[in-house]
Amino acid sequence: MVPMRDGVKLFTVIMIPKGAKNAPILFTRTPYNAANRAKRMEGPRIRDMLPEGDEVFVDAGYIRVFQDVRGKYGSEGDYVITRPPIGPLNPTKTDHTTDAWDSIDWLVKNVPESNGKVGMRGSSYEGFTAVMALLDPHPALKVVSAESPMIDGWMGDDWFHYGAFRLANIAWIAGQTGYKSGGKVPSLGAYDDYDTFRRVGSAGDWAKKYGYDQLPVWNRMAGHPAYDAFWQGQALDKLLVKNPANVPTVWEQGIFDQEDMYGAVNTWEALQKTPKADNNYLLMGPWRHSGFNYDGRELGQLKFEGDTALQARRDVLLPFFNSYLKDGAPAFKPARATFYNTGENRWDRLSKWPLACDDGCGTKLTPIYLKPAQGLGFDKPAAGSDSYVSDPAKPVPHLPRPISFKDGRWPTYLITDQRFADGRPDVMTYMT
Repeated sequence: MVPMRDGVKLFTVIMIPKGAKNAPILFTRTPYNAANRAKRMEGPRIRDMLPEGDEVFVDAGYIRVFQDVRGKYGSEGDYVITRPPIGPLNPTKTDHTTDAWDSIDWLVKNVPESNGKVGMRGSSYEGFTAVMALLDPHPALKVVSAESPMIDGWMGDDWFHYGAFRLANIAWIAGQTGYKSGGKVPSLGAYDDYDTFRRVGSAGDWAKKYGYDQLPVWNRMAGHPAYDAFWQGQALDKLLVKNPANVPTVWEQGIFDQEDMYGAVNTWEALQKTPKADNNYLLMGPWRHSGFNYDGRELGQLKFEGDTALQARRDVLLPFFNSYLKDGAPAFKPARATFYNTGENRWDRLSKWPLACDDGCGTKLTPIYLKPAQGLGFDKPAAGSDSYVSDPAKPVPHLPRPISFKDGRWPTYLITDQRFADGRPDVMTYMT
């Protein structure tokens, strides 16, 4: 148990390779059970026990640390989902920034096998906690990998996508906040989630019907449907731009991330306009949400050239971390933006991104125009218009029905053939 400045103690798992000496620390703060994160399977080797995405770090001799955030699993204190930074939205004296600072301070003073250097990495919520550490980084925090991080819950990370609340999140929020442990995600109680949500009505109606309006987090979100000070005041891209950290950071994003597609890209772009631009790198691969940490040979029906996720971890992330954390390691700087080119099945390493833009980029934009009779072309057509009729009571589904959040199609819905929706009065299809 690692003590925080307010006396709360956080459950922390520290895995030290046999014979380790002057080893760097790889640190992740999680709401998903630190003990389980460090126990993928039973085995005599750390490599067997740690997650698949950690294997390159295990082989490189890193000390691996997982910690339950306050209020979850083995940690003391109260849990607040994506607890905002100290300030108007958090009147206490602690947040994920102070907890990361205190934890790193304890680790470098109490793990004699370490060299006193710490790197943080994490995906999704764990990416959020890694980014929170950048708001006031401990001097021993030398490098960060923010992977599909939750940055702005209204603009496009988890809760809302540009102001549209994603109904499937309600049950997950209830399971996450209703239990100190993980809790069970409440059943939606129907064969077709689409039909269930449509019959109940709005998100507010759903919350009232199933008692979710008793959850403080739901009432906070429901009380701020617009992009007001509540959301902007905890948007980490905006906070980082005001005081960019001096910690080298890789911002990782899956091209087909179905949950947190906003945070990494937009934070990296915002930081490119600050004096700390050179500390920040963008890495995008052909992955679902958090797919960077699993096998990356394929996604749905898409097949790639080898294990793209392993390639990125081995050839970009590991040497990047080594260069800042391992004594005597060679210097390594990745390309400013590293992308997997899905059309040609290869990695592209770019000094600028995007390559094509309206102004100041090396490649000129080539517009594609909508044409009469639902056509597409490069020639600008004469003035014209098309129209469609949209009925909010009959929204366009994102997958062929029936739809179930638990049926396994959710991770790959962004690459699902959308022709099933063609022919609806509220869908317009244009073809070459």
